[in-house]
Amino acid sequence: MRCERLEVWKRACRLSVNIYKVFASCKDYGFKDQITKSSLSIGSNIAEGMEKESDKDKNRFINIAQGSTAELITQIYIGIEIGYIDKTEGMSWVKETNEILKMLSALKKNYETKI
Repeated sequence: MRCERLEVWKRACRLSVNIYKVFASCKDYGFKDQITKSSLSIGSNIAEGMEKESDKDKNRFINIAQGSTAELITQIYIGIEIGYIDKTEGMSWVKETNEILKMLSALKKNYETKI
């Protein structure tokens, strides 16, 4: 399945774009690098996994995407607490990341039944 057909991939990419835009002018390069990389990693790992031949390999990359999503949630909460992220916007990102996690779990179950 091509990643472009997956709603979870589309949502992960949109979230990453939003995060990149918010942090475009951030001078804390360490934090900026971490949060943008983890957001970018979600969609990227979904895409890479969908191109794998075996369902086991697909699930491995979905697992990696789930880990990156959890990492992003942590960074969003920290960003809110240190004043880098507006609380309202940050909480909408947390909501979206939790939705992405649910979608990834469902996608993973789809491939687990085929293994």
